Order: sequence, then C-alpha cells, then structure tokens
Amino acid sequence: MAETRLTNMTERIAAMQDFKLYRELHWEGGFEEYLGIVREKPQVTRNAYQRIYDMIVSYGTEEYIDSKKKLIRYNFFKDEQATGANAIFGLDIPLMRLVHVLKAAAEGYGPEKRVILLHGPVGSSKSTIARLLKQGCEQYSRSPDGALFTFEWVGLAETGVNNDVDRFPSPMNEEPLRVIPPEWREKAIDQLRLSNDKFKVRVDGDLDPASRFVFKALMQKYEGDWAKVVTKHVRVRRLMLSEKDRIGIGTFQPKDEKNQDSTELTGDINYRKIAEYGSDSDPRAFNFDGEFNIANRGILEFIEILKLDVAFLYDLLGATQEHKIKPKKFAQTDIDEVILGHTNEAEYKKLLNNEFMEALRDRTIKIDIPYITKLTEEIRIYEKDFNSSKIKGKHIAPHTLEVAAMWAALTRLEDPKKHNLSLVQKMKLYDGKSLPGYTQDTVKELRKESKREGMEGISPRYVQDKISNALVNEAGEGTINPFMVLNELEKGLRHHSLITGDEQRKRFAEIIGMVKREYEEIVKNEVQRAISADEDAISKLAANYIDNIKAFTLKERVKNRYTGQDEDPDERLMRSIEEKIEIPENRKDDFRREIMNFIGALAVEGRRFEWNTNDRLRRALELKLFEDQKDSIKLKTLVSAVVDKDTQEKIDIIKSRLIKNFGYNEVSATDVLNYVASIFARGDSKD
Repeated sequence: MAETRLTNMTERIAAMQDFKLYRELHWEGGFEEYLGIVREKPQVTRNAYQRIYDMIVSYGTEEYIDSKKKLIRYNFFKDEQATGANAIFGLDIPLMRLVHVLKAAAEGYGPEKRVILLHGPVGSSKSTIARLLKQGCEQYSRSPDGALFTFEWVGLAETGVNNDVDRFPSPMNEEPLRVIPPEWREKAIDQLRLSNDKFKVRVDGDLDPASRFVFKALMQKYEGDWAKVVTKHVRVRRLMLSEKDRIGIGTFQPKDEKNQDSTELTGDINYRKIAEYGSDSDPRAFNFDGEFNIANRGILEFIEILKLDVAFLYDLLGATQEHKIKPKKFAQTDIDEVILGHTNEAEYKKLLNNEFMEALRDRTIKIDIPYITKLTEEIRIYEKDFNSSKIKGKHIAPHTLEVAAMWAALTRLEDPKKHNLSLVQKMKLYDGKSLPGYTQDTVKELRKESKREGMEGISPRYVQDKISNALVNEAGEGTINPFMVLNELEKGLRHHSLITGDEQRKRFAEIIGMVKREYEEIVKNEVQRAISADEDAISKLAANYIDNIKAFTLKERVKNRYTGQDEDPDERLMRSIEEKIEIPENRKDDFRREIMNFIGALAVEGRRFEWNTNDRLRRALELKLFEDQKDSIKLKTLVSAVVDKDTQEKIDIIKSRLIKNFGYNEVSATDVLNYVASIFARGDSKD
C-alpha cells in the first residue's frame, strides 16, 4: 500500500515536467542538420554582444518624456520574469547608455573591444545590473528566440585520435560553424545562403587548441577529406548557458594577491593527464576552465575590477581589444564574450592616479550608475522589500517609507545655486511635481549645474537596515511610524562608516529636520481632509461656489436657494474659498474663468463635473470646510486628558476616515491625530 502511494506521488511530480521542452533543450543532430537550422534561423550564430542586446530588447520598451527629453525604459530591467526581485528603479538614463553601448557593440562599431565599466557609489545597483544580465542570458538561451548551439567530437576511439574517450566536447562551447576553416568559411556561408535580409551570418575566430588538435588529427586520418570529418565526427547540440554549471557565464572576484593566479582567468595544465598524453603541451592535458574560457559565448562579470593585480591586466587587455586570451603553453585563443566590470568611486579615483593602468583606462567605457534622485522611484525600492505580503504582524503607517526615501534622496542632492529654491523644492521638481514659477527648463538647468548629483549621499542599504531596526523594535504596539524610522536613521549617523567628517554628519542630521517639517505638512493636510470629508457638506459648498462664479462670469444674478430671491454673486463666499489656495484679488477673475472653462471642457467630452475633479478647487473647498468645522471639533482638546462625549464621537469619525481613506490602522490613526493636535495646540498650523 505504501509502495503504491509512493509511486503515485512520484508520478504526480513527474507529470509536472515539460518533456517536450526537455527534448528541445537537449536537441542533438549532425552538422548537416545544423546548417539547415542556420539557413532557417541565422540568428542562432549571433555573437555574445548581439545576443545580449537582442535579449534586452525582446522584453519590450516604453517611451516617455521627462524634462522635454525623450527617454526609453527597458522592460527587461523591471525583472518581471522573477517577480521584480532584482528590479532596477529610477536609473532609466544610465540604463539607456548601457543598452546603447551594447547596441553599438552588436553592430561592430567599436565598443565590443572595450570593457564596460559600471561606476558609482556603493549600493547604487551595479551588482544588481550585472546579476540581471547574467540571469537574462541564462533564460534567453532556453527560449526559442535565444537558442544557440555548440558541438562535440564523437567516434574518436575507433579512429585512434583519442583511445580512451569516444566523445570530446568543445571545451569552450564554440560555435559549430568554426569547424569550417577560416579561409573558405565566408565563401561557404554565401554559397549556402545561410544569411537572410534580417541577419548576416558572420563567424570570426578559429577553434580552441583542443578542438584544433582533434580536427587536425582527423583531417590527417581522412587525408584531408573535410566532409568525412564533419559528417562522421561532429555532433551539434543545443547549448544552455548556466552560471551554476559554469557554462557561458563567468564571475571573477579579486582575492588576496598571494593566493591569486592568472590561471584563474585562462585555465591551467591538468597534471594528472600529462602521463596519459605524454606532454604538458598536449591540449588534451589542459583544463580550459578559467573564467575567460567558461564565459565564452556569454558574459564575464569582474567584481571590483579595479582591485585586479597589474599582472592580470595583460590578459584583460588582450581579451577586450583582440578578443583573444593566452592559455599557458598554447597559442592565443579566440573568445566571444561580453566583459562587464563594476567598481566604486574610491577605486576609480585610484585608477585615474595609477599610470600603470593607463592602458586599461583607454580600453574602458565608463557608465556612471548614480543613486536615485527621484523620490517616487526611491520609495519603490523600499516598497519592494517592506510590504504587507512580506511584513507579517506589523503595520507600516502611511508615509513611513516615503519619509525614509525623502531623506535618502535629499542627502544625494546638491544645494541649488540659484532659482531661490529650497532643497526640498528641488527634490519635488525632480520628482515631476509642479511649483509656481518653475518649468521643465528649470529642472534641466538644475541638473546641468549639478554634475555629480547622485554620486554621493546615503545608500539604500543603510535606509533598509534602519527600517529593519524599527520593525524589530518592541515599541509602537505592532506599528512603525515615520518618527520611529527617522529616529533610527539619525541615531545611525554617529556610527556610519561611510560618513567621512562631522560636516557631512551635521548636514545629514539637518536634512532629518527638513523631512520632519515636510511630514508635518503632509499629515496636517491629511487630517484636514479627514475633517472636511463630509460628502454632503462639501458637495453643497461646491455647488454654491459654482453657482456664484457662473453668475459672476456671465454677469448674471444668482437665485438664493432659501429665499428664492435673485441676488448678486456672493463675493465674500467666493473669496473665502479662493484665499485658501492663495488666489490674489487681482487673479480671481482668471481663476473663476479657468474653472468655468474646465467645466465646459468636461461637458464637451460628455463627462460630469464633481467637486473633486479639479485638484486646485478640491484643495480650496477642503480647506474652507476644515476652517468652518475645526472649531466645532476642537482638535486642541485631544492633547488634554479630558475629552467630552460629543468631541470623542467627532474624533472617532475622523479616525475612521483616516483608516478608510488613507491606510492608517487604529494605533497609527490615534498617533497621527495626537501629533497634529499638538501642532494646533502650539498654534503652528497654517490657515
């Protein structure tokens, strides 16, 4: 019985396998069959740069305008294939530059002979970009569009070329068309019409030393009959790139200089096989397992590339400029791979001052990866890690992540040199908010005058650590609020290892104060909206205002709803509303016409005007209603120990609106009401 149940369970697991996909991914065939595949789909022969560029573009793009500039967002970097685990936010311009470099390299315009160097401060997503590209390569190689192939030598034992081993895979997973000798390869591609209008097949380079050894031995065996060699002994198979299996994706990380050897990059002699093959210069006695070797056909990531010892420089320079490496005891070997490095600011400054690294600088395309300076994008980073699906048993009060992101973004901005702007206003302009008197041209000017913006400041990692500290703190009754996080951020400044001086520490602390003041305005606004959220009262006020401005603009009289008498428009009512959003006396006519035109435009589209349709009018109405109702609610009494029953009922209504409309829970709604009440008690509120 138990055995039957076990079999059934095994069968259920087996049913989950896509056996058809498995066969496709492990396809094998002869060289003739592969030529048929190439003729039908020549893209299978793409080089590494072409494949990575096509992989990125295959996920689609979005075009949008920012500060009058057309930008492209590449969907690949949203990491939707892994539910956004490694999504990149707010770096559309640097990523555009990266993709443009890859495109130019794919076209063969020169960047393919360079190291692509991602440069930026710690925690700015350099490693994440590299990780995304490596993961993307893996997944793309498993898709029909990203298919690529390699080959192995078979039937060797019977020929005497390799008595012990019948199958000998290409050690560097090379393109099968490389078995066509270079001197007639191009002619063969043309005559067989392997290219088409969309893609021209071009295969550069020669076989690796081990495959070349086998090829020469077989050509000798068959007296130069190439057709017999490839028909009998070349077996083509589908190639799947894999970082874990070290196929087509390599990663190199500098270590202690005493334990570092260039063979880590180019492979080493297999001393156990020397006795078998008789010589250490026999390529079959060589392990082609260096990072350059195994990354062939894909991508090689150099972690902290500028920490490389100078001795490694020669291998790197040859690999980039010539696309060749020099394994020990063998001739130069062709490689086809994207070389991607990343480094931080301090290491790059050392490179600029090191004359021995001049050749590397000349062969490097540097792409700056700065911190995010756009608030909404920075918020998305923290929302990805701290959301209700991940944080169980804790409520994150509204604006908690926003104030943390606001502080991080402000630390990365330079003080405005002109325009009479505050740092907070500059942040808002960068975030796409509109401020009176400032335009998109202002934003462009601000960015031009701040060339190093985003290259310094606080990293997202520090903020994430402090949010985590607040979450595990026992205070807060299961809720964390903005002040708990801001307190953690401020306390951590004393011990932050990347803060170099007291002046910088003082500036970051001052920015905490700016954020607190901004948060005060946000929550006062929310409480005001909660107080004035009486739908009937605000609808009546809106209708009354619209009737009056309509009569005013048309120079008519308005009917009093209570007396039925025709009266002049109520100037006092209209001004009491308009003054709430600082419409001056000399601009009131323009504002009233603007509202009437807005209503007319909606009518043309067949849409109905509601009190909250126009943002400026909505804010003015809310503030007016708040002004009319706040005295009856007496918020100041909240800070006293005694609250009468009538006031408590009104407070409970406000609290329920905060919970329903703004995302608070019971604890955080009570906290924010107490906080705003203390502001009113101080007399700090703005009318």
